Amino acid sequence: MVGGESRRWMILVVTTWIQAFTGTNLDFSSYSSHLKSVMGISQLQLNYLSVASDLGKLFGWCCGVSLFYFPLSLLLLVTAFMGLLGYGFQWLLIQRLISLPYVLVFLMCLLAGCSISWFNTLCYVLCIQHFPSNRPLALSLTSGFNGVSAALYTLIVNAINPNNDSLYLSLNALVPLFISSMALVPILLRQSQPPPWNLSGAAVRSDSLPFLLLNGIAVFTGLYLLLLESLSYNAYNISVARILLGGAILLLVLPLSLPGIGFSRTSHSSSNMVEVEFLELQKELIEKRPTNMNINPATIDDHRYSTVTDDYSNDIAYRLRENQGRCCEVVPGNDPLMRLGEEHSAQMLVGRWDFWLYYIAYLCGGTIGLAYSNNLGQISESLGFGSETNTIVTLYSACSFFGRLLSAAPDFLKNKVYFARTGWLAAALVPTPLAFFWLAVSGSKIALQTSTGLIGLSSGFVFSAAVSVTSELFGPKSTGVNHNILITNIPLGSLLYGLLAALVYDSNIEISKQKDHLFIGEEEAATATATAILVCMGRQCYQQTFFWWGCISLVGLACSFLLFLRTSYAYYDHFERNQQKQMESELS
Repeated sequence: MVGGESRRWMILVVTTWIQAFTGTNLDFSSYSSHLKSVMGISQLQLNYLSVASDLGKLFGWCCGVSLFYFPLSLLLLVTAFMGLLGYGFQWLLIQRLISLPYVLVFLMCLLAGCSISWFNTLCYVLCIQHFPSNRPLALSLTSGFNGVSAALYTLIVNAINPNNDSLYLSLNALVPLFISSMALVPILLRQSQPPPWNLSGAAVRSDSLPFLLLNGIAVFTGLYLLLLESLSYNAYNISVARILLGGAILLLVLPLSLPGIGFSRTSHSSSNMVEVEFLELQKELIEKRPTNMNINPATIDDHRYSTVTDDYSNDIAYRLRENQGRCCEVVPGNDPLMRLGEEHSAQMLVGRWDFWLYYIAYLCGGTIGLAYSNNLGQISESLGFGSETNTIVTLYSACSFFGRLLSAAPDFLKNKVYFARTGWLAAALVPTPLAFFWLAVSGSKIALQTSTGLIGLSSGFVFSAAVSVTSELFGPKSTGVNHNILITNIPLGSLLYGLLAALVYDSNIEISKQKDHLFIGEEEAATATATAILVCMGRQCYQQTFFWWGCISLVGLACSFLLFLRTSYAYYDHFERNQQKQMESELS
């Protein structure tokens, strides 16, 4: 048995491990060309396989529902075995050990994508359960490591055999299962004593130091992978890659020392407790609603202590609404949000203009970056940098990691420079159209690398910040359902953007074939058909795609700016109230 404080920090660390090794969709570009060659499919058909992986996110809500009936530890193992099956069969196919029809390969990609979504959902639940008072910090830290998965897997492959792309699939199948089994240890450990209920504001803020240290280690880990991993791309010196891999594993394990050194503050534990700031916000909402119910806000603090530890998320406002009726009516959907934290049902959510602005901003901002990463293998190959595909994929992965970590900036700076989180979201989308337009006019190596980094930073920030934005705008208790509604844009965007890229790519292959027939004759062109139908070379293969992606990302930027304007009042009102309470607490 361990103390509640140490246990929750151990859970946070193993959650970062799970996220670090389950972003397996990000290394698709590293083996997609090999898979395409083995199956003998077109770019359009390959695009459908990447879409199948993203379609798995449509089933993320199933994991949330399953948590009502099954323990999290069991679902964690089930999720790992889903990935084992999905990637395992693809590995057998790419090794030519079995032959699978295209439809079955599509289903295996779907199953693998579903496992990724379930892993993310379970990690969100672990963070919310054990860090309710610092939910955004925990979410941004753990989800940030999801962006570094491709870099870690590339480092492992280079340490084993850098010339074997099929290793990515075998690692995608086995490593998450191994990490999940290790994560079960702290999750299943019993606490030596129940967490106390007397929580002060100072105790809640005391978590800032360990979070700052953990983010510092995370930044160093990202720089380590970004700057030193290039040394591992040497088929004649695998020992260097193995040394670098050992260093990366050491950095991942290093945070385990933090809970036992200075953070075993059982008297200040906030594990499994109601978020103080959110309770105060709900109390204000109840006080200000014009109702005829006899509700005494002063009794809320007493009532919360009777809450069972495992049911902390059933906040006071929700129970009062269940017992007394709809005491917290949401304002009409066309009006801007006036308060943060109001719970929205799915029906209320889809009736809000703010949600659809948010949805389009995510679709045309973050998701388009994911579509870009899915095509990185073919993009690099078409521009003549096919031998550096893994390096470029690692660059995107590392920059996505830093973008996710940057999403915690609003929480670290909120007491000094407060800016609405939706405003940060809009600012994060600015680099994306610039990067795509640069790629449209230049096919140079520097343009490819710089644009890839900018797109990775931008999309990484959006992916990580979105969970907190959803929680703040539409209610923390409804985040599980509402966020899964939001990310339905990912398979939709992946399909549309990938379809656009594939059509442009395949059309340029046809043009190349016609030129071959014209200049080298029918017989010579026929002998080149087998390879010509698979590969398009030249800047024209993606030039039109980059232009249209840039225009689409401008739409996302405009929607994010409108969302910021509509929600800025609610954020600043929330900030002023918190400042006023802090001043009152210091005076008292």
